[in-house]
Amino acid sequence: MNAPSLSGPLFGQRRRTLRVVALGGGHGLAASLSALRHLDTDITAVVTVADNGGSSGRLRDELGVLPPGDLRQALAALCSDDKWGRTWARVLQHRFTSAGALHDHSVGNLLIVALWELLDDHVDGLDLVGELLGSRGRVLPMSAVPLDITAIVRDQGAPDSATRSVRGQVEVAAMDAEVLSVRLEPDAPPARPEAVAAIRDADWLVLGPGSWFTSVIPHLLVPELASALHDTLARRVVVLNLAGQPGETEGLSAATHLDLLAAHAPDLRVEVVLADPRAVDDHEALTAAAQRLQARLVVHQVGVTDGSARHDPLRLASAFEQIMKQGIE
Repeated sequence: MNAPSLSGPLFGQRRRTLRVVALGGGHGLAASLSALRHLDTDITAVVTVADNGGSSGRLRDELGVLPPGDLRQALAALCSDDKWGRTWARVLQHRFTSAGALHDHSVGNLLIVALWELLDDHVDGLDLVGELLGSRGRVLPMSAVPLDITAIVRDQGAPDSATRSVRGQVEVAAMDAEVLSVRLEPDAPPARPEAVAAIRDADWLVLGPGSWFTSVIPHLLVPELASALHDTLARRVVVLNLAGQPGETEGLSAATHLDLLAAHAPDLRVEVVLADPRAVDDHEALTAAAQRLQARLVVHQVGVTDGSARHDPLRLASAFEQIMKQGIE
């Protein structure tokens, strides 16, 4: 099946460009941004800052900065679609291979941290990288301070009362246990005011896809962001993953993913839940879970056709176009 063509009222024919805020981190957020950049939308990415592994974790520990990796991926996803933008996106994502201290550091992480030190402001540094890339949107950290994720988990076969805590995004994502809930450290961290303002001013909010406990749910645990997500007049669409993530959400049904969102943010209201047909393991249960969030379920092919669990940017853009078009009619 060929990818859909991009034409319609959201692709240059509307009187006012829609303001869309996408929240998440890592490859999941990059998938949403890669789709949204095909639309005539004003895009803002609000990005988690809890990574404690790899190049990001090393820079965070050594310099006391926000982990830059998820921010870098969001910037690369929004680069301009010309030779300049594509080249700089490759530069940002390039990793060094060596036997020394630079091994596995990405150029983009180092560039972002250098600008933070020179400009003494996270948002100013990210905005400058966006200008260099010819970015199609703005990238903002969700919090003004680095965060840690602590999960309450239960090992397989253990009784219901036998729980333990696991601290750290990398550790939570990699463990072989059932995640029951997550919280942030520090508790009630400060949000970046630019991120709060973007959410309050948005027409649409996109939450997911991505690592459910370590990239998606954390946005609901920052009090100022949670209040903005609740109070905004924007419509909200939750994009489900194509498959469970080994360790973190493997074996969880699609309906359980939505119930976990509701458990961490009981007042969250959602207008649309978007799922690929392969992610719908029980249509009736998923529809009921969406209705508990006051949402309607939209099933649309948004994955690539090679069988891998990757979103296709053009198919996801087509789904967003249909959803957002119906939202303004």
